[in-house]
Amino acid sequence: MMYRRLYFLFPDTAHTSRVVEELERQGIARSEMHAVANPGIDISMLPSMDPGTARQVSGHSEKIYWTANLILFFVVLTAFIFFLLIGAALSAVVAGIVLLASFFAGFLFVSRVPNVHLDEFSQALKHGEILLVVDVPKRRVAEIEHQVHRLHPEAVVGGVGWGQAVSHG
Repeated sequence: MMYRRLYFLFPDTAHTSRVVEELERQGIARSEMHAVANPGIDISMLPSMDPGTARQVSGHSEKIYWTANLILFFVVLTAFIFFLLIGAALSAVVAGIVLLASFFAGFLFVSRVPNVHLDEFSQALKHGEILLVVDVPKRRVAEIEHQVHRLHPEAVVGGVGWGQAVSHG
């Protein structure tokens, strides 16, 4: 199942704890939530982000999709040029169509796919705020964002990360 990673900033641990409890009541498992704060801020009562999860925030899936599309583009570009040079017109047309599809997919990826990374919150974390990262099924993104925003106006909705293809239990 495709998951999205939501980011919320809170002013302190008390606010963050209340949101964690509310999300648990809404069916979001504690293992799907990860709190991040600067050293010196006690977040031991919050779900923590292990180092492996912190690395995933940078979008492992995004990198795989992007790299695969780039490789496809350049392989097909090479084939396209080769087919033009040997005069295989039909093969060149097919390669050209695949080339355009790959280019269009790359364009959509960079222009339409939401992308948030942990380092975008470094200033807020330096000021003592707490970042709560929540992995939710794609279909629940709007619901969870709305609930947090409605019940906790102090929360700053920090965006949605794409590509968390995770098998959650």
